[in-house]
Amino acid sequence: MHALTPEERRQESRHPLERLAKIIQPGDGTPPRYCLVTDISDGGVRINTYGFNVPDEFKLFFSGPGLTQNGAYRVVWRRGRYVGAKLVSDVRR
Repeated sequence: MHALTPEERRQESRHPLERLAKIIQPGDGTPPRYCLVTDISDGGVRINTYGFNVPDEFKLFFSGPGLTQNGAYRVVWRRGRYVGAKLVSDVRR
């Protein structure tokens, strides 16, 4: 295992991914919002929000097959239009 730099604190390796996904806030009546997942790691994602406000907790559903983690997520950092979120639990569509 390698030492983590201050800029890189995640325990799992990151995989680039340019995948459209849908953010859903269950139970509040807000319509789904679409975002671009720019990378994924085992247990987390980085998403480009294109400027809309992402709630602290949300459900994320990926479009298409392949490397995905549909589930409930919790925001762990915010930087401009990018948000890093941790997978809290798997969910089914």
